Amino acid sequence: MIAIVDYGMGNLGSIQNMIWKIGDESIITSDPLIIKRARKLILPGVGAFDRAVQNLRSRGLMDLLHDQVEKEAKPILGICLGMQLLSKSSEEGELPGFGWIDAHTRRFHVEEDGLRVPHMGWNQVTTTQVHPLTQNLPEDPRFYFVHTYHVACERPEDVLATCHYGIDFHASIGRDHIWGTQFHPEKSHKFGRKLLQNFVEAPCLRPV
Repeated sequence: MIAIVDYGMGNLGSIQNMIWKIGDESIITSDPLIIKRARKLILPGVGAFDRAVQNLRSRGLMDLLHDQVEKEAKPILGICLGMQLLSKSSEEGELPGFGWIDAHTRRFHVEEDGLRVPHMGWNQVTTTQVHPLTQNLPEDPRFYFVHTYHVACERPEDVLATCHYGIDFHASIGRDHIWGTQFHPEKSHKFGRKLLQNFVEAPCLRPV
């Protein structure tokens, strides 16, 4: 069973529906016991970085997720704001993120190029390495984005895919059992369905 972490910010129902279409079971929850029993976690998110951290803390989920992901090595997929929370910090706020990925979340500064912020809509994604999350995607993979901020990884090996919107930015990241997508796979039709299937079916291996 996959736990979709509910901290009051996220497109939870759409993610659960996509997991159901894949043929697996999931539950939307903030219950610590269910999160501990789950074999994998999905951390969605839409909204402001600091509010997300505050919500996670107020529900007792920040420490719980640290324990599950760091000590138990439970696989987790962060989506949109959920991916940004994997980083150390965000220019949007002052509170620290989980810091599981050596990265910081930056604001887009592309207005001088005549581009609007937030970056919204479909965009092509380019994979940068062979990885279980992005393997065997349909040809010409395109995903749906809605975001004003983007994650900038310090280590190139943590970048799984990139996208271009005025600049090349990191569209998907990962290290060991911790993965993230800036785009919304649950809104990205066959491309998102395959990516979520990859996450669901990937073996739960502890990092070396």
